[in-house]
Amino acid sequence: MTAVLRSLLFVPAGRERMLEHAQTARADALVLDLEDAVPARQKAAARALAKRWITALAKPTRPVFVRLNGLRSGLTRDDLMAVVGKRLAGVVLPKTDAPQDLRDLDVLLREAEMAAGVRPGDVRTIALIESARAVLRCEEIARASDRLLGLSVGGEDYTRDIGARRDVEGRALQHIRAVVVQVAAAYELASIDTPYTTLNDDDGLAEDARIARAIGLRGKYAIHPAQAPIINRAFSPSKDEVDEAKRIVEAFDGAREGAISVGGRMVDAPVAARARAVLAAAKRR
Repeated sequence: MTAVLRSLLFVPAGRERMLEHAQTARADALVLDLEDAVPARQKAAARALAKRWITALAKPTRPVFVRLNGLRSGLTRDDLMAVVGKRLAGVVLPKTDAPQDLRDLDVLLREAEMAAGVRPGDVRTIALIESARAVLRCEEIARASDRLLGLSVGGEDYTRDIGARRDVEGRALQHIRAVVVQVAAAYELASIDTPYTTLNDDDGLAEDARIARAIGLRGKYAIHPAQAPIINRAFSPSKDEVDEAKRIVEAFDGAREGAISVGGRMVDAPVAARARAVLAAAKRR
């Protein structure tokens, strides 16, 4: 999968009106939510809606995922048998506490793929890291499955688990964010930040996303379509960043020395490589 995943919009799978509105959302990906957004008595109906809307919502440049009910809910297999199909890019597994969770999910996914006529392995996974236990075993989780596309921060469950309160500075999330960034980078996985749960606070969202990007996270979940453009801007190189990257690459490529000065700043091979990454990211937008 080559799609850029700056913003991933959660859409309640049981709310048809919200599914309709998602067609015009400016998110990089959609995540139809069968877990927290759906009451227990509505799970079956939500699965049927999700199955119907995956085809309508999926685009080559905007993959559709489904957030499943967790493995300990007893609902995961029914979720997968309902939603796995050729247009489904992947699933988000909540409460991924151990590598065995992804191995168990692999078995269920293979069964669902075979039933749906999907090539085994085509449906990718994103693991939600949202407990102290998951943080401790994060690297083991990253190695557990070839299907794994990314790791993501589950801020609400994590802070409840460790007995902390989320604050605007993100202090309670510093450790889990750092772990997810490091492990995802080491295993070439996407790293996705937890949603900003205060609606109608564009400045707060922009700052939260800025902090997440500054420590190395590559994208962020959204819980409302209006959040997606703000997140996309935060995780995209600015004009100033692109201009600086161009100056660095041009100067470094034209120099004979291993390290040069550009605008009073030392530039060596790692700095030039980072500048090339900025330019590549700008081209993908």
